[in-house]
Amino acid sequence: MTYDQLPPGGPNRDRAPGDKEPGTGPTRVRDLLVIAVVAGVLAWILVRFNYGSMPPLPLFAGVVLYILAALEVVIGFFVRKRVSSREISAVSGHVHPLTVARLVALAKASSILGAIGTGVFAGMSVYLFRADLAAADDDKTPALIGLVGGVLLVAAALWLEYCCRAPDDPSSDPPA
Repeated sequence: MTYDQLPPGGPNRDRAPGDKEPGTGPTRVRDLLVIAVVAGVLAWILVRFNYGSMPPLPLFAGVVLYILAALEVVIGFFVRKRVSSREISAVSGHVHPLTVARLVALAKASSILGAIGTGVFAGMSVYLFRADLAAADDDKTPALIGLVGGVLLVAAALWLEYCCRAPDDPSSDPPA
């Protein structure tokens, strides 16, 4: 259906006045917790039944999560400064609104990645700290590094998403 084929009143004319517009909203922490728990349970099951055939966990397996978290924190401060000074426009020297929208998409994807990483490394950690295997001792440190990296990535992604929010429109405030 093209735009000129839409019914009068637009595509949402049948929506009740109180209904919200469709689209994405802020990332909910409870959704990330559900993702982390599911990933953790699946990782625990995988490690529980296959630990003997798995290669050792590299020491810096979770370092990528730290790098992504650091980049997103830096980008968040940059965008926050630009948004607060209203330098978001298509004008040269300003941040383009489409770039901010892409950063929001990056933040949402990163928060999901961080939740998955947190869950996987948490599931592995639960198994490793309960196992009485010599090989498990070597994998405990990398699992904890990855677990902390996943949590930091979730926090950094939520921070970046927060920084990309539009400031309140002062014209919508009632006059004092």
